Amino acid sequence: MFKIVKYLKPFFMSIVAVVLLLTLQAVCDLSLPDYTSKIVNVGIQQGGIENAIPKSIRESQLNNLTLFMDDADKKIVLDNYELLSKDNLDKNEYDKYINKYPILKDESVYELKDIKDEATIDSLNTIMSKSIMSISALEMAIKNESIPNVPKDMDVDTLINSIPKEQFSNLKTQMDEKIAEIDENMYTQASIYFIKDEYNKIGIDTDKMQTNYVFSSGAKMLSIALLSMVATVAVGFIAAKIAAGMGRNLRGQVFEKVVGFSNAEFDKFSTASLITRSTNDIQQIQTVTVMLIRMVFYAPILAIGGIIKVLNTDTSMAWIIGVAVLAIISVVLVLFGLAVPRFKKVQKLVDKLNLVTREMLTGMLVIRAFSNQKTEEKRFDETNTELRRTNTFVNRIMTMMMPLMMLIMNLITILIVWVAANKINASEIQVGDMMAFIQYTMQIIMAFLMISMLSVILPRASVSAQRIDEVLTTEFSIKDPNVSKETKNKGNIEFKNVSFKYPNAEDNVLSNINFVAKPGKTTAIIGSTGSGKSTLINLIPRFYDITGGEILLDGVDIRDIKQGDLRKKIGYVPQKGILFSGTIESNIKYGAENATKEEVEKACKIAQAMEFISKKEEGFESHIAQGGGNVSGGQKQRLSIARAIAKKPQVYIFDDSFSALDLKTDAILRKELKSETKESAVIIVAQRISTIINAEQIIVLDEGKMVGIGTHDELLENCEVYKQIAASQLTKEELTHE
Repeated sequence: MFKIVKYLKPFFMSIVAVVLLLTLQAVCDLSLPDYTSKIVNVGIQQGGIENAIPKSIRESQLNNLTLFMDDADKKIVLDNYELLSKDNLDKNEYDKYINKYPILKDESVYELKDIKDEATIDSLNTIMSKSIMSISALEMAIKNESIPNVPKDMDVDTLINSIPKEQFSNLKTQMDEKIAEIDENMYTQASIYFIKDEYNKIGIDTDKMQTNYVFSSGAKMLSIALLSMVATVAVGFIAAKIAAGMGRNLRGQVFEKVVGFSNAEFDKFSTASLITRSTNDIQQIQTVTVMLIRMVFYAPILAIGGIIKVLNTDTSMAWIIGVAVLAIISVVLVLFGLAVPRFKKVQKLVDKLNLVTREMLTGMLVIRAFSNQKTEEKRFDETNTELRRTNTFVNRIMTMMMPLMMLIMNLITILIVWVAANKINASEIQVGDMMAFIQYTMQIIMAFLMISMLSVILPRASVSAQRIDEVLTTEFSIKDPNVSKETKNKGNIEFKNVSFKYPNAEDNVLSNINFVAKPGKTTAIIGSTGSGKSTLINLIPRFYDITGGEILLDGVDIRDIKQGDLRKKIGYVPQKGILFSGTIESNIKYGAENATKEEVEKACKIAQAMEFISKKEEGFESHIAQGGGNVSGGQKQRLSIARAIAKKPQVYIFDDSFSALDLKTDAILRKELKSETKESAVIIVAQRISTIINAEQIIVLDEGKMVGIGTHDELLENCEVYKQIAASQLTKEELTHE
């Protein structure tokens, strides 16, 4: 996970914005169940009456209620109510209140003052609810004829005014004992009917009150839901932008790193693997990043907030949350243990499939030539089938997760309803509390579900991040000096006791190579297959670094010259002509962007490429397909040579670059090239003696060692290896003539 996180550093401010938005979203989501509970409990069950504190009450009724209070409670109540009557209101105030309280025509009314202090509200709620329940219980006792000598049609006011104080005190004690048996959470609900009846007697429209409460609460819920939606959309947009930006940065970093790789690094990472890492692995990280940003911050906030809300709703059912979380964690651990080992295998199989596919597409002509399609199809099918099996297993694991989680959620819902139903029946909680508890529980489960989903998909992304990190943290085997030394711009190349062996190899590929390639002269290198010819010239542009000796350019060790500066002085033509998608002109200008049209044409004439270019309708603007697929091998070689000539380098390197040319074209090209390279050193690797026969200096390699150096005639006299090569290519007459 930390490997992924470190790639998010450039997007710190965006992530801060996401965290703030997710906090807002979580707060909104956690508020909705509370409003649902209030609509059910207050809006529906309690008729829009929120607590046991009447906003208005008749004077006579409040006097009755204060009889069941001690002096301290009575003072608190009277201090928070204002008496409204004909006697203490002027005409304007009376007209205003008579519309609000029609009962004022006959009786005075107490109105609740505007109270801001929550503690005072809670205190009044407890005091009033107990007194109201006492009055209600007294009314019930009268109706049930539970009080001796009191007829069931007597009203409470008459009873209170007529009953002796000692008997009333005993009656009050009995009422208090019964109230103590009721759960405190039900005090308010038990007082609602009394308050609603009181409102009706005062003349307040309780139906309108209930409707207003439901609609106002619904409007608040809708506003919160819309705010949550806006936060969700904003988070999705920012998360996608961060992930896309991170993917772009990673691809750029990987490409920049790979461009700086030497052949040693390319030997470590196969081309197929680098392609997979640059595409599939980065896509994996990008996909997971969106989920990571949206869930890793949101899930904990939702889970912790949900647990706090649940504990505030009803602590006696909190154990159900523990059961749900334990069940989820158990499922996740099992699935996690099964899936994670397969993730690494999937990425390796993708690498392998890319490798097999690349080999087949590259070597398709050879495969067809040997009629080996069935064998290759079988090889591809084996790799493809293994990848399919592994992916299928992982996908099945992932597919099982959601049904199992839904099963857990539904079972937990049933458990909550079963437990809560008994509590509702015992008047310990209300229906709205049960609904809120279910919603909070689902939110907590969903939070853990998000975390569990991350825990399953994160290892795969972590594997991808590790593979990307391997590329980005790979140390270059060939490093630039801090300060690049200047050269004299002559192009003199000197090998001094040069030795080289490949990384992790035991034996040298080249040993004790000594020669000088001078400007204006042609140095040719020849030898049997595997003698180290291409390896030797690859040391000059530092595709590999020598392991012994020195290579000097104009007297300066090439390791003291920055790679970019060194390669600007070299015109390199590889053994296999490589062209890029674009036009003929763009390919020739690849190493010399500022080359003029005349310089491009001159380079093509020297390279003998004008013959086929002039035959094309669009000439230099003719399209070149990817890899030069729409031109022949000889044409590719000639365009590659023209590209090097257009660069006007100090050193020309031709790695068997004339092999696809016929002898006539080869001879003309070398002749034209000779006049163009009078001030540059030319190093040619060749298989054909006819290509290098006129070279001023020919180096003969055998098993990585120099076994001869000199002109053609000199080598025929004193180099046995060169004699054998010449004998295999030239007739006796040609040898004698030469």
